[in-house]
Amino acid sequence: MLNYDFTPLSRSFIGFDRMASLIDNAAKLNGTGSYPPYNIAQINEDEYLIELAVAGFSDKDITIETHENVLTIIGSKGANENLTQAEAGYLHRGIAERGFERRFQLADHVSVTGADLVNGMLRIDLRRELPEAMKPKTISIGGKPDKTLTSRKSSGKRKTA
Repeated sequence: MLNYDFTPLSRSFIGFDRMASLIDNAAKLNGTGSYPPYNIAQINEDEYLIELAVAGFSDKDITIETHENVLTIIGSKGANENLTQAEAGYLHRGIAERGFERRFQLADHVSVTGADLVNGMLRIDLRRELPEAMKPKTISIGGKPDKTLTSRKSSGKRKTA
């Protein structure tokens, strides 16, 4: 019997509270592997942070897009990417500077609020902004009755005990 660990899947969905076991299925399907490495942090109940290690990339090499709840980060290097090690003077090249495309599935009402590139770390700030109609409401017990209930009682459509 095969056992599957879906824990890594939860790293690519931001803002989903009940779907952690299904999250990384999408990451496996899009075949991005582990480059570039990334972190996801929940700052508070409604704010998230994604950090990607993008050493060697400048802000001109990186494109960040959102479309239909998918955050896509694309990194592409310029003309020096195609140089061989000998042409560039490298004896060993261990720092990966290859192009990449990383996708994250965002929950409804999660949006990108900013992005910064500092010391090879791309930081993307996210915020969940629920519409007022979706926020939890506290209902008081024993308050004044709703006028629609009063009108139904007076019309005889509702029986009282």
